[in-house]
Amino acid sequence: MDKPIGKRISTIFIPVSDVKKARDWYCNLLGIMADGEIAHGHIYVVSLENVNLVLDSKIFEKYKPDEMPRFHFDTTDIKVAYEYVKSNGIEILTEIEDGHWFNISDPDGNVLMVCQC
Repeated sequence: MDKPIGKRISTIFIPVSDVKKARDWYCNLLGIMADGEIAHGHIYVVSLENVNLVLDSKIFEKYKPDEMPRFHFDTTDIKVAYEYVKSNGIEILTEIEDGHWFNISDPDGNVLMVCQC
């Protein structure tokens, strides 16, 4: 019997205090245009290759950021990615660890990992 829950994650919600500011920050980080519209005054969808990031300011009040990342962004060159993040003034939480990952923080304190896979 097939299971009713699929083996795929299509969306990750990220609580943000200011959806416009978060949209600009994430789009800048990922090098994509912030060309979609903000839905319902509090949601912006960042469409990536295999998943959507939903920036949502409505859920922010009830949220406390985790100390650990819930997902990571891929890179093919961790050193280049680290220097890119550093040159963009993004808060770096760790140095490059084990030669293949580091953590950063978005403006709302959400911990994000960048990982060379």
